[in-house]
Amino acid sequence: MKSCAVCDAAMSKAFSAVVLGQHEVAYHYCAECGFLQTEEPYWLAAAYADAIAAADTGLVQRNFSIAAKLAAVIYFCFEPEAAYLDLAGGYGMLTRLMRDIGLDFYWDDKYCRNLMARGFESARAGRKFSALTAIEVMEHVYDPVAFVDEALKTHGVRTMIFTTQTFSGDAPPPQDWWYYTFETGQHISFYQPRTLQRIARRLGLAVFSANGMHIFTDRAMDPGRLRLLTGKLAYPAAAYARLKLGSKTVTDHAAMMRAAAGQSRPAGQA
Repeated sequence: MKSCAVCDAAMSKAFSAVVLGQHEVAYHYCAECGFLQTEEPYWLAAAYADAIAAADTGLVQRNFSIAAKLAAVIYFCFEPEAAYLDLAGGYGMLTRLMRDIGLDFYWDDKYCRNLMARGFESARAGRKFSALTAIEVMEHVYDPVAFVDEALKTHGVRTMIFTTQTFSGDAPPPQDWWYYTFETGQHISFYQPRTLQRIARRLGLAVFSANGMHIFTDRAMDPGRLRLLTGKLAYPAAAYARLKLGSKTVTDHAAMMRAAAGQSRPAGQA
């Protein structure tokens, strides 16, 4: 019998579905904490032949939306002058967007090539990070507690801002929830709000959620403010942050040009 990776309770089989068009995969549900997960994902090598699924046509649009929400939350709830690290940052688009707004963001990804934030890899930050972001990552992680715990300890932080779609009640029927993405085989873990609360408690943290954005943290936060900043106020709040901080687009360009000429390292500039 499969044990839950979040609370160690016994899980029951919810349904089976065909993944990647060829693998019959069992999905297991934990009644104790609401976690839903596939069986051991033996198909991931094929699923990640390309780190970014070709079917993900909403990637660019989501990055713009997430960048606005992130900028608003960081500027008004955290330290806008601090450094931040985007885990599993993909092609680097979000890191570049955040730097264009004026936030000192850096990139890290073990499985994807950095195309848009070159020169701003985590090793080049030159200072401690204030928080981590993990955007559209948690649904790809087989052991979420271990993933979050290791990331926080590795970087010496107590805050992770992340996104994932949640559900409520029993496991959604396979035909009723697009988020399973059986065709790509990359989504293997699914959460309810109470699942995230259980993960937070295991790590000695609290979790705050609003409009698809979640925060594991040991800080006190205003849930009402978080709802506003991740809702209709996100774009104007991000524009205000950019106005006050000043975009790093031009200064980053200058730093990269100096680095290309061998004069200095490109990153590490607040």
